[in-house]
Amino acid sequence: MHIAGATVLLTGVTGGIGGALAAEMSARGARLVLTGRRREAVEGIADRYGARTILADLADPGDVQRLAEEASGTDILIANAALPSSGDVLDYSPEQIDRALAVNLRAPAMLARLLAPGMLAAGRGHICFVGSLSGLAATKSSSLYNATKFGLRGFSLAFRQDLHGTGVGVSIVQPGFVRDLGMFADTGSATPGGVRTVSPQQVVEGVTRAIERDVAEINVAPIELRFLTRIASQFPGFAERVQRRAGAERAIGTIVAAQRSSR
Repeated sequence: MHIAGATVLLTGVTGGIGGALAAEMSARGARLVLTGRRREAVEGIADRYGARTILADLADPGDVQRLAEEASGTDILIANAALPSSGDVLDYSPEQIDRALAVNLRAPAMLARLLAPGMLAAGRGHICFVGSLSGLAATKSSSLYNATKFGLRGFSLAFRQDLHGTGVGVSIVQPGFVRDLGMFADTGSATPGGVRTVSPQQVVEGVTRAIERDVAEINVAPIELRFLTRIASQFPGFAERVQRRAGAERAIGTIVAAQRSSR
């Protein structure tokens, strides 16, 4: 799928990775449509790139429906928005659980469902979900985040098969720990176990490659983390023991505390 000249709907633009994605899509000649909840934040970025804005709260089903209607004609959907959703699930209220599930899983799936028919009618398009390596391996204090990212990965890979041969591609890009920008960088914590990080630009390059080459899944992380994640996905009991022995609880506690206000 060619990005130049395409209409790209980007969610989660006010997060660090979202801003980097907006810059790259604009540089590649896309017609940007940016969405978020906070007018001043979204419009500030939109002014920079000459983009159109649609205000929407992805936790609100009505807003998601309206967003899809106002963004009809989208050629490329980059579903990047997500809540950190870290912490013990017993500390979450039912309302907070609903919000995490809605923003991280329901909204991207629904936007894909609502925008895909227009792409199918045109015989071209691409849907790219920004997931996480947390969609491959479970970790302590990440029950909700793991649930949504496991679900997003499954939806993406299966929906891709549903659309095979239509001219519309589906991809998922799954970063590990990202430095400088984004939800992990905002915590100021060291990485659990001291694992290496990746740059925001590496994530952007992964998204670009997924769209242009119609790649099913791209994992953006150092090779050792990708390897360990695959092992953990196949042998969860073993991975659980390794995580406990690695003594990552302090780093995880710092991350959870920093992300509590984002629930």
